[in-house]
Amino acid sequence: MTHIVRYFTAWAMLLISTMILVTLPCNAAQPLDDETAKIISGIEATYAQKSFSAYFEQTSRLTALDVTETAKGKAWFSHPGKMKWVYKSSDSHEIITNGKNLWIYRPEENQVMTGDAAPFFQSGSGGAFLADIRKIREEFTIEPGKSGENVAQLVLTPQKKTPELAKIHITVNLPGYEIPVVETENIYGDTTQFIFTNIQFRTFDEQIFEFTPPPGIEIIEMD
Repeated sequence: MTHIVRYFTAWAMLLISTMILVTLPCNAAQPLDDETAKIISGIEATYAQKSFSAYFEQTSRLTALDVTETAKGKAWFSHPGKMKWVYKSSDSHEIITNGKNLWIYRPEENQVMTGDAAPFFQSGSGGAFLADIRKIREEFTIEPGKSGENVAQLVLTPQKKTPELAKIHITVNLPGYEIPVVETENIYGDTTQFIFTNIQFRTFDEQIFEFTPPPGIEIIEMD
């Protein structure tokens, strides 16, 4: 089960890079219908250049293996590109980035993997548009999904697809424009869904996005 959980950790990071660190070339922003444009503007006003934290539940489904796994924890986000994900499960670990450096800390194994955040995320192995959410207009084709009185759904298709990311489905609460549900899908039909609860927009100590290896820990450099 451990290798499955680690696979899902990579998917958590894919979500982070698609939400924050997307820098691939793209076409001009697409024209949007009035309602969709209003929703995107509301999301931007709610999230742009703001710090926030949330609890999350992650459900990952591997189509080929017919396997579903779950995990939960807490995440912190800050502009630009700073994140910390703390997984509280049988495979407890932390994913930390200050926007430049990346650490994956596994305390039970007394191990940390470290590397440069930008190329790792841009390779498709990492993820997060919640730190520069304004990229949505420029780098995704946006289509409306099912909507109701207090909720709207949007389907985001990257203008430059990769095997790791084919679509992102987001659910938006109205009228507050918070995003409680994000689901990513790759070209193989595998999905990872994040449900965010207790979303709090506030400032906090930026040191949480730094990591100092404890004495005696094994340090593995990532390419």
